[in-house]
Amino acid sequence: QVQLVESGGGLVQAGGSLRLSCAASGIILGIDDMGWYRQAPGKQRELVARITSVGTTEYADSVRGRFTISRDNAQKTVALQMNSMKPEDTAVYYCKGRMFATGFWRDYWGQGTQVTVSS
Repeated sequence: QVQLVESGGGLVQAGGSLRLSCAASGIILGIDDMGWYRQAPGKQRELVARITSVGTTEYADSVRGRFTISRDNAQKTVALQMNSMKPEDTAVYYCKGRMFATGFWRDYWGQGTQVTVSS
């Protein structure tokens, strides 16, 4: 069974840092884009950062310069380093990966990890 498992969420004060990690497991023959999304209460899920298989990155305007996405293709992991955090970063963060498994490409999502930034 293919799955993505996030870790690293928690409570942090404004100005602090957190690092999220996401690991893919199962019989996976290829991984394309990987990314982090977040959903705050009452809001739609939004892209935070995305990274291609060759390392090209894309960030939401609200996090550019504060967050850094990285991946390890050999380990099938993606990480999000979050610095200078703000209360508005509070949300459930989800890992997403486009992977080739069971004969075709599709998007897989992790279960989400809560990030809370106190003021």
